[in-house]
Amino acid sequence: MTTSVAEISIKNVAEKIISNVGNIIIGKRDVVSLVLSSLFCEGHVLIEDVPGVGKTALAKSLAASFGCPYSRIQCTSDLLPSDILGVNVYNQKSGEFSFREGPINSNIVLVDEINRANPKTQSALLECMEEYRVTTDGCIITLPRPFMIIATQNPIEYDGTFPLPEAQLDRFFMRCSIGYPDFESEGKMLLNQNAFEAVEQLQPVSSLAELVSIRNMIKEVHVDDSLRDYVLSIVQATRRDPSLILGASPRASIALFRASQAMAAIDGRSFVTPDDIKKMALPVLSHRIRTSFSSSRESSSGVLVEKILGSIPVPV
Repeated sequence: MTTSVAEISIKNVAEKIISNVGNIIIGKRDVVSLVLSSLFCEGHVLIEDVPGVGKTALAKSLAASFGCPYSRIQCTSDLLPSDILGVNVYNQKSGEFSFREGPINSNIVLVDEINRANPKTQSALLECMEEYRVTTDGCIITLPRPFMIIATQNPIEYDGTFPLPEAQLDRFFMRCSIGYPDFESEGKMLLNQNAFEAVEQLQPVSSLAELVSIRNMIKEVHVDDSLRDYVLSIVQATRRDPSLILGASPRASIALFRASQAMAAIDGRSFVTPDDIKKMALPVLSHRIRTSFSSSRESSSGVLVEKILGSIPVPV
């Protein structure tokens, strides 16, 4: 099967963005590709990693590459829903209330240390992530599209944090980590220590209009019936595994299907292969399943996803 002009366009745009972000996030092409595939599907990303590896820089450089509005929400225990969504403000001169938008009204929103926000504030993001709108003080505000939340959390620090509930985790299109750089990449960072200035100087290499077109084209990437059944088999296997008390939801099936289409398009193909599905299964499914208390410590969600992938025959 030949590759269409549409998919060549997607590959070219993806290469430009990955290269542009790679000027800031050095040596992490695979991670940038994952986050970009999520953006192409208008999905939200949870980046779980230790401090100082470039989570904030990744979000800022991605927004700069498209030249789109970007905002940051720094989560703390006293953060209120109105601090995120916006609030009605009384104007003494006019004698009327006017709605003041919150930082959620942006195309790419970084929610830094999301697990430091209290449950009431965390739940304020549920409607935004699913319905792309805000309901507050009797006002319904439609969020700009495309819309993406990039949330971060530290996986080893638990003091003063509130774990995300399953309902919210399921709304994240994927979870990934950046990881420490290798020796060579970190050496390049030492030679270029003006990372903040570098992010501010990044020039757009694409546009929101192009992003919307790519989002629509990705839906046309062909998925064979056997591969669709492969996706369903993987997801349904998580619901039957005795080591799990919570399997992946139907939302996970849709996410894995769309993520595979996006990864195929980024690679320049107009069709999905089994390797696309296997590559996306871990970041799409691992945060959506829960192991039972009787499971061994080694049976983490990621290990179990790998085990399920190994147990299901791959379509030829």
